Amino acid sequence: MLEIKVKTFEELTKQELYNALQLRSEVFVVEQDCVYQDIDGKDQKSIHILGFKNNKLIAYTRIFEPGDYFREASIGRVVVVKNERQFKYGYDIMEASILAIKKHYNQTLIKISAQCYLKQFYTNLGFKAIGEEYLEDDIPHIAMLRK
Repeated sequence: MLEIKVKTFEELTKQELYNALQLRSEVFVVEQDCVYQDIDGKDQKSIHILGFKNNKLIAYTRIFEPGDYFREASIGRVVVVKNERQFKYGYDIMEASILAIKKHYNQTLIKISAQCYLKQFYTNLGFKAIGEEYLEDDIPHIAMLRK
């Protein structure tokens, strides 16, 4: 089971921020071999969901209130360190993120931009694909909604 921490940008310690950015870079830039600007100026307006195992950050998302990313509330930068994925921590961090959106923004409608190969994962969490697939940073994505 993950220990979940929910923090605004200002509440993050320098070490937590460093670890989150390192994890995001490790997966989204190196593992997925995708050159893109991860540090996008949106971390300051999001709430960060951090998942720890044995005091080590192994899972992460960031959430947005309606209007800050999409018209709807949103979850992004969903990541679990590679050697921990078999334990299904992606579900834990996503469920914590959905709860945080309810608690902090009083919203249940959530829109995400999902990598297509994870469509079934998000479907299992109650999301439904909308529209056509599209490329984002040369990776196939699809918009998904959860009501």
